[in-house]
Amino acid sequence: MKFTEDHEWLDAKDEIITVGITEHAATQLGDVVFIELPEVGRTVTKGEEIVVIESVKAASDITAPLDGEITEVNDALSDTPGLVNEDAEAAWFFKMTTTTPEEMNGMMDEDAYKELIGD
Repeated sequence: MKFTEDHEWLDAKDEIITVGITEHAATQLGDVVFIELPEVGRTVTKGEEIVVIESVKAASDITAPLDGEITEVNDALSDTPGLVNEDAEAAWFFKMTTTTPEEMNGMMDEDAYKELIGD
């Protein structure tokens, strides 16, 4: 797994990258009450806001961690957004393919992410 400074996790298997938010991010947000997911087939650019999350504490956006195309979304989150609070790693947001897989090499591993959040 790789991690971004925006508290996203990325899990690459073959050419598909699964993206979600970290347990740390879910805890900081508090109880998640709404999630707006991107459309399958959407082409995204790294840094583009593509997911909206609303919690009892705040609203937040998830940005595309890489350039690519959304291939699947976790529809269960639309109906039950609190799944993110139950298990942030299991409650992935979307899957994507990327045109820039080499950019994952510059992302943090788990140890570096834990150091970032002071864990």
